[in-house]
Amino acid sequence: MMAIDGTDRVFLFLQGPHGPYYRSLARMLRASGAAVWRVGFNKGDEVFWGHRASFLPFAGPQSDWPARIREILADKAVTDLVLYGDTRFIHAEAVRAAEAAGITVHVFEEGYLRPYWVSYERGGANGHSRLMEMDVDAMQRVLANAELDIPEPPAHWGDMRHHIFYGALYHWFVMFANRRYAGFRPHRDLSVTKEFALYIKRLLLMPYQALERMLATMRVKNAGYPYHLALLQLAHDSSFVQHSPFTSITEFLDLVIGGFAEGAPRHHHLVFKAHPLEDGRENQRRQIRRIARDKGVADRVHYIRGGKLARLLDHARSAVTVNSTAAQQVLWRGLPLKVFGRAVYAKPEFVSTQTLPEFFAQPARPDSRAYRDYRHYLLETSQIPGGFYSARGRRQLLRQIVDMMLAADDPYDALEKGTAAPRQQLRVIK
Repeated sequence: MMAIDGTDRVFLFLQGPHGPYYRSLARMLRASGAAVWRVGFNKGDEVFWGHRASFLPFAGPQSDWPARIREILADKAVTDLVLYGDTRFIHAEAVRAAEAAGITVHVFEEGYLRPYWVSYERGGANGHSRLMEMDVDAMQRVLANAELDIPEPPAHWGDMRHHIFYGALYHWFVMFANRRYAGFRPHRDLSVTKEFALYIKRLLLMPYQALERMLATMRVKNAGYPYHLALLQLAHDSSFVQHSPFTSITEFLDLVIGGFAEGAPRHHHLVFKAHPLEDGRENQRRQIRRIARDKGVADRVHYIRGGKLARLLDHARSAVTVNSTAAQQVLWRGLPLKVFGRAVYAKPEFVSTQTLPEFFAQPARPDSRAYRDYRHYLLETSQIPGGFYSARGRRQLLRQIVDMMLAADDPYDALEKGTAAPRQQLRVIK
């Protein structure tokens, strides 16, 4: 087996998770012998990178980006491109240029089995992942020689507070110190000022919202009625925007509540659970109440703001979602699941093909044994213990991820060829 070495490798980083993760990753790649560069698009990128000699500012209009990225790839003799998500304009254009030049594309994302894992793949993530084309039978054949004991997800929540803090700090720099980057445009529709205000509001309201969430969850659990869960997503999330059939969250709400009203037994209830990072830019609670009232089920439809999903899943009958990664927890518990968008877990063994009224009337259960094999496969390949935002999570992630990036084989090929390095045991990240 060839030694893992960064000599003759040139990594180019684009935008990444808020906070110091990219800076720590680059430092370790340099220690391996690799050269590392970073293109920055705003002051937040510049501050969190913290290495002026390798920072390449891009301050022009987006229309200049396709030509500029091709120029950078050639000028720096880039061998590896590093991204966080692959759908925003600057990343999608960079991926096209890199693939045309034969450059390896490394894609990070929030974990498919979050919050205690992150995803690392080559070429694409989510709807562009290699997992989309793999069937469970093939995964089971590859796993025949694997010896990993599947760890249970830890009970303690992840590094959400760090995530929100670094998001607020990043947007502060963009809002107040971005004069150098006149051409910068956020990849989301909301202005930077509004993004910053929403982060601050969320930080300030966290204690109140935690109490509200606890009381709402207790009401649902103690009421004694059977209920189904609807897992909401952020309207601006790339999985929802790029890999779903809906143009708005409202369309999804209307479809789900309508199907529930038509098919669910009259003593069943429907509980919408908001995404943990839902910041109120769309008043989902108001929309749900309006649609439920119009469908005649207002007294049977409920809304819970964020929080830990496990407490609700413990008593749920089924779950529906567009393509939320939280659905992996649904399948882990063997609960029936209905999805509408493209997702790496949307395999015929796991998700229902029933119509929505049929699903709410009598949902079909997944093949739990096949799902455990699928989850095992992910834990052996693209799911890496650790996190982007807390110091402890970053340390755990970096112990493994640099070797994986320098390896000749991507995580899926490495498992099949027997070149995958041993995995760390999962530790609770606080």
